[in-house]
Amino acid sequence: MSAAKVGLLAGMALGFAAFFGGFWAFLLVAVLGAVGLLIGLMVQGDLTTSDFKRSGGPR
Repeated sequence: MSAAKVGLLAGMALGFAAFFGGFWAFLLVAVLGAVGLLIGLMVQGDLTTSDFKRSGGPR
């Protein structure tokens, strides 16, 4: 599935949540969608837990 189709489906899901459930449903769907995206990227191998850690080097 292309990125455009995934974006369209995500936008539609957020729109339905906002229309039928209000702001809090919209927010819940957005947060759970972001969590699902992160888990999907980890399963796919594009993201690792070490990407979230700070490096110990100087700034």
